[in-house]
Amino acid sequence: MALAIPACAAGARPVKSRVPPVYAEIAKRLRTEGSVTVEATVDFFGKVSDVKTLSGNHALAPSAEDAVRKWRFLSAPDQSTVLVEINFAQ
Repeated sequence: MALAIPACAAGARPVKSRVPPVYAEIAKRLRTEGSVTVEATVDFFGKVSDVKTLSGNHALAPSAEDAVRKWRFLSAPDQSTVLVEINFAQ
């Protein structure tokens, strides 16, 4: 099971739609748990244009990045950066 929590300050870009991360099979078998914090760059249309892992387990990071790339945010006048924390637990 993975839980995604936007870790951004109040007044930041609201999430329009979320895609849950896929818990990689190898990570499940090894009972790998933890959280991954990613930084997402969101264009003014609300589409994620770039994602990079800031901290967390490197085995879980690709799943977290892939999920956040598929998120959509509400439109805004400018590009913005949003921090998202994805928690992986079994």
